[in-house]
Amino acid sequence: RYLLRDSYDVGPENTILIQAAAGGVGLIMIQWAKLLGATVIGTVSTEEKADLAKSYGCDHTINYLTEEFPERVRDITNGGGVDVVYDGVGKVTFEGDLDCLKPRGYLIGYGNASGNFPEFDPLILMDKGSLYFQRAAMYDFVRDRSDLEIMGGELMDLVASGSIKIEVNKTYPLKEAKQAHIDLMDRKTSGSVVYNPWA
Repeated sequence: RYLLRDSYDVGPENTILIQAAAGGVGLIMIQWAKLLGATVIGTVSTEEKADLAKSYGCDHTINYLTEEFPERVRDITNGGGVDVVYDGVGKVTFEGDLDCLKPRGYLIGYGNASGNFPEFDPLILMDKGSLYFQRAAMYDFVRDRSDLEIMGGELMDLVASGSIKIEVNKTYPLKEAKQAHIDLMDRKTSGSVVYNPWA
């Protein structure tokens, strides 16, 4: 909720880009953004992940290993760019993210799978269209128990109703936590990765 409602209030008039759309967070965001009426573009690394993202409602997918994602975003949006980019990847996608945005667009960073977002000259935000950049942290949006109950409750209600489905494609025993992280870094996973401490 804090990404799609609070960092930027997504609605039917918006076109958004979700980096790593076939990941656990990405698949939830696709579904929720579609419930809010948005047009969703998602980046993926394989055709299988593209099919998965589309099966969850993604309108357009871009394979960032074979296509230049900023150029494809511009093609899809007829040169206009997207209202907001949601990026949990970080370092390697930052510059391309900025090139995907329309004037006064928002880049919301919420993770750094490839490393932290790089240091940059704030003038780049002006030069590329008076852009906004937020590095969001959930704890700044969930300040107390009542915030947690509201935000968590909204998602759980959508899951309970079947409006949002959670894709769990891989479960690791806790003793294989290191391998789970290696697989995540090597882009071998899709959907949510779950640790089973009893396995």
